[in-house]
Amino acid sequence: MAEIITDEYGNQYYDPAGYTPDWCNTLEAPCEAFLLPLNYNVYNIQFVDFRIRSLDPGNEYVLFDIGAGSMPSPPPEGVAGTADAGRFIRYKFGPGLLDIQTIGTTLEFVNGEYEVKNFRMIERHYFRGQLITSYDFTMPFVIPNSKNNWEMMYANPLVANPEWKEALATAPWEAKSDSFYFVNDRLIMHNRAEYDYSP
Repeated sequence: MAEIITDEYGNQYYDPAGYTPDWCNTLEAPCEAFLLPLNYNVYNIQFVDFRIRSLDPGNEYVLFDIGAGSMPSPPPEGVAGTADAGRFIRYKFGPGLLDIQTIGTTLEFVNGEYEVKNFRMIERHYFRGQLITSYDFTMPFVIPNSKNNWEMMYANPLVANPEWKEALATAPWEAKSDSFYFVNDRLIMHNRAEYDYSP
């Protein structure tokens, strides 16, 4: 793994040279720092809404929706109050999410004056230093100065693993994820998150 460097403002991140989607897809544990500083987001992509819901027949409901007033938990000490607070999110979902078989997410974002080609998100989820699951989605083209919805549906890998479910429900914030965002295979953004599935 690349060396952690510190910029003139005291922010720590990995040396961003050479990061690729293939490299991100090899990670087996969460990153301990951000891979690159905020100013690499030259496309000015800003996430304005996030919604996650159950798509199970007869059990459709929304678990979390920022646009409807859902709020993430405060970021951990060391991140709160810094420039990185906006890209380190804590989600309190409770144990209900662990029983949902099919999950739907909607990510709404706006971008700046440049067109975006091959906007790709790789999201890797871990628990206690072990990879649980990984997702890889691509939006082929985003027009400049636009508002966009990114709709994703996927099977919940935890449903068939009762041991993981039991452990996750008793370990607040030990489940973690890294979200890597690329434009034409060049890393431009890195977000980190922690999850609480306890009652």
